[in-house]
Amino acid sequence: MNELTERDSRSVDAAIEAEWLISGIPVQEVVSMKPETAAKIKYGVWGLICGAVIVMIIGFAWGGWTTSATTQTMTKEAVLASQAAICVAQFMKQPNPDAKLKELEAVSSWQRAEVIEKGGWDKMPGQAKAGYAVARACADGLELLFKK
Repeated sequence: MNELTERDSRSVDAAIEAEWLISGIPVQEVVSMKPETAAKIKYGVWGLICGAVIVMIIGFAWGGWTTSATTQTMTKEAVLASQAAICVAQFMKQPNPDAKLKELEAVSSWQRAEVIEKGGWDKMPGQAKAGYAVARACADGLELLFKK
């Protein structure tokens, strides 16, 4: 069985050798590689891999790169902050906002979002219904005005 394997490998080697001879390239140059070249390629590939890992670590830690999930969270927070600012502006645009602000201050803190929802200030222009998060953020924004 060992002889068959050797014979098969010799016939494969002969076929490869014949193919390279036809193309005009000496077999010695194509099949063999100098040990120094192999080592350079090996360390070059490892250098590329390590360099890529280091670039990713630096990029995500200090370069400001973010993943898709982080970007989506940041976007939702930014939209909520802008909607809360619009809600506060709509609350302050109504007639006699100081009296309404004092009424809102008299309501308990966990019910202020409901009062804002009932008043409709949390709805954005063209929007039928707003989420609770907008009303809660608006109540927190108006709370800052109580202290002034």
